[in-house]
Amino acid sequence: GSAMPLLSVPKEVAVGTAMLGVAFVTGMLAGKRRPPGRKRYPSLLFGTPSGMMGKNSPLRQYILDHSLREHPILKKLRLLTADLPWGRMMVSCEQAQLMANLVKLIKAKKVIEVGVFTGYNALNMALVLPDNGRVVACDINEDYAKVGKPLWKEAGVDHKIDLRIKPAIQTLDELLANGEAETFDFAFIDADKENYNEYYEKCLRLIKKGGIIAIDNVFWNGKVLNPRKGDLAAQTIHRLNEKLLRDARVNISMLPMGDGVTLAFKL
Repeated sequence: GSAMPLLSVPKEVAVGTAMLGVAFVTGMLAGKRRPPGRKRYPSLLFGTPSGMMGKNSPLRQYILDHSLREHPILKKLRLLTADLPWGRMMVSCEQAQLMANLVKLIKAKKVIEVGVFTGYNALNMALVLPDNGRVVACDINEDYAKVGKPLWKEAGVDHKIDLRIKPAIQTLDELLANGEAETFDFAFIDADKENYNEYYEKCLRLIKKGGIIAIDNVFWNGKVLNPRKGDLAAQTIHRLNEKLLRDARVNISMLPMGDGVTLAFKL
């Protein structure tokens, strides 16, 4: 991959970052000497496939209680999705809220979503887009999207969601062939992991400079730590994580939210 650019930072920032690192390591070491009888919370990373702390973690519940501002129709869709056999595939609600906040922050008008499921995240982003904004929502299964469609309409944003049921690579290629390179502001990737690198490369071409690509499941439930030989998904994500670290086309932040999400900011 490309060499990672060296960043120039003020002395105060460098010192602060170094102190943060020392505090983190000290905390990790202190954590190993846990006093007897002290309550052990679920793992802060890789607790369950559903998120960094597990759905029943008191700390995660505290985060939701003190930060989640969920539109009533979003809540309705989340509860409907939770009742489905594969309901746990849905993006975590606090993560979807961050995506919507980022979309709003950069004043996005055109958004790509690779992997729609029931459309909770698509709805979240559509709610903050201007009336002439649109989400090109890519999926190969319309059955799950049919759960969200009536609620998109109920929320009054169905005209902003352009659902395309076909392989996402095909849709992304069509957008590029249609002259839409560098016209999108934001992309969210959360589909089959084996094609993550292809999705990333095509979205990078479609996104404007200053745009953001959010890549979900970058922890893959902790399996990226030691990807097994036959686990193509874990291997693919791990290789992409390594590539992103050195990709001079973007700045990145990897966040321990949900099952891990990397934000790539196009330079």
